[in-house]
Amino acid sequence: MSAANRGPRGPKGAGPRPKSPKGTFSRLIKYLFKHYGKLLVVVVVCIVISAVSSVIASMFLQKLIDECILPGITLGLGAVWSRFFALTLTMGVIYVIGVIASFVYTRIMATVTQGTLKNLRDDMFETMESLPIRYFDTHATGDTMSTYTNDTDAIRQLIGQSMPTLIQSALSIVTVFAMMLAYSIWLTLVVCAVIVLMFTVTGKLGGKSAKYMTAQQQSLAVEEGFVEEMIQGQKVVKVFCHEDECKERFGELNEKLFKDGEAANKAGNILMPILGNIGNLMYVIIAVVGGVLVVLDAPNLSFAGMGAVTIGIIVSFLGMSRQLSQTVGQISMQISMIAMGLAGSSRVFRLIDEKPEEDEGYVTLVNIRRNSAGEIEESEKQTGMWAWKHYHKADDTTSYIELKGAVELDHVDFGYVPEKQVLYDVTLYAKPGQKIAFVGATGAGKTTITNLINRFYDIPDGKIRYDGINITKIKKPELRSSLGVVLQEVNLFTGTVMDNIRYGKLDATDEECIAAAKLANADDFITRLPDGYDTMLSGNGSQLSQGQRQLISIARAAVANPPVMILDEATSSIDTRTEKLVQSGMDNLMKGRTVFVIAHRLSTVRNSDAIMVLDGGRIIERGTHDELLEQKGTYYRLYTGAFELE
Repeated sequence: MSAANRGPRGPKGAGPRPKSPKGTFSRLIKYLFKHYGKLLVVVVVCIVISAVSSVIASMFLQKLIDECILPGITLGLGAVWSRFFALTLTMGVIYVIGVIASFVYTRIMATVTQGTLKNLRDDMFETMESLPIRYFDTHATGDTMSTYTNDTDAIRQLIGQSMPTLIQSALSIVTVFAMMLAYSIWLTLVVCAVIVLMFTVTGKLGGKSAKYMTAQQQSLAVEEGFVEEMIQGQKVVKVFCHEDECKERFGELNEKLFKDGEAANKAGNILMPILGNIGNLMYVIIAVVGGVLVVLDAPNLSFAGMGAVTIGIIVSFLGMSRQLSQTVGQISMQISMIAMGLAGSSRVFRLIDEKPEEDEGYVTLVNIRRNSAGEIEESEKQTGMWAWKHYHKADDTTSYIELKGAVELDHVDFGYVPEKQVLYDVTLYAKPGQKIAFVGATGAGKTTITNLINRFYDIPDGKIRYDGINITKIKKPELRSSLGVVLQEVNLFTGTVMDNIRYGKLDATDEECIAAAKLANADDFITRLPDGYDTMLSGNGSQLSQGQRQLISIARAAVANPPVMILDEATSSIDTRTEKLVQSGMDNLMKGRTVFVIAHRLSTVRNSDAIMVLDGGRIIERGTHDELLEQKGTYYRLYTGAFELE
């Protein structure tokens, strides 16, 4: 089974390690109050009202028994009905207020919950768009997608369900205990002993459930990453007949997810029955102890002047004990949800906290024009002429350097990781309008050089200059907007053909897009599509051939009209006939521009101004096609077929 088909392993598939739950919870609360502070205050007030109103029902029963039912014969029917009506009306008003409070806070929490998820997704996406390429090279796509889906859903349950339940439960417990103490200290002590037992059981079993729920979140992220990888690579899987190996690997990941989920749910599901039976035991104990106290009718058993235990108090206590056990059960059921929500929050905040791509550049790209004296002036209008606006802090002056497309690499060393160097002392010069080609075996460093020109990675040693300016001084968006890139792997987005061409320059008119398509030799096949330029593309343009997709990619680069082009093996995966069409489009695109070409087919680089032959991260030969053939070195052997690039 090949490495490509084994799915994400190790750091790339495991996802980020969660931070401490306490710190994560604190940060989530601050995040909520930052966006919805006033609404949350209203929610807390409504929850307090709802919790108190639900507990007062027990007091109603005590009042009903002790003030209406038992003294009914003594008071007379009229007095009983009068008292009964007053109690019922009071409780009715309290219940209505509680229902209204519950309605208000649930509606508000729906807004708070969904609004928070929206804000989190906005923050995650904003951070993701600012991350360096290195992040995406080291993190599985499926794992990141799981953060947007599973982790945010866990946060939804935490905010929308668990947190209100916890607040209401805590208030209910406090209110119930206050009422219990007011009625009987002795029965309250019995309840306390049982509640301590319930919380001890909850802590042990709930802790296990929380641990396994967190592991389940991690396992789910890894499995989703593998599934996404398999969906994207189905052609490769089928070509190499790796279906059985993939199913075996998926079975391993799914088994791991099953084990974690099973363990979490076993610990969680057994908790409620245990707590329910402990609650039933408490119910019986209170009934027995309360009955004994009523039979004894001992005023000396009262506490701090409180009256003796009555039948109404016992009935009320039984109701409150049942409510208390149910409340503890509700809290226990939320523990696993809280653990999942905090694990999800940790992963979401970890993505939001990822260090964005640094950009210390200050040189910008501006439109220019020449005045009557032939001097460069900045222009607010589109002139088709550009210059680097370079502010010199030392003498508080600004200079304008015309954008021409001269690129220089000066003794550049580079490695993607410190312990493995990829490029060694690379030096090259590309004058405006020159075509520079890179040839060499896979892994020689060709694509790495173009990545460095784009500043996808920064170099530890050496310098790269663009029109004589160190590229570290140029703002990255300005730098990249002046570079056009056509890659071997074409990425087309869901939208029309016109939209995909316009991606190279978002403010381009339809006429400019069509002109770019004609320049790239793409207009002919586009006009023959069902809806022409308005044809919808989806699935990375799966309804188009590889050559057609590449032509759209070239048109996209052409509409941007950059002075420097990077062509990374743009014709290596298409047939010879289509290659001629694509090559013609690229030739049109390259006119008057500085071009860097990476190619395996040496026939496509013959007309280059300079050819760089790389091996092991070093330039071992350089010169024109004819000069390199005369040297009869590596390029000569490559061109004549003495050995292959691979």
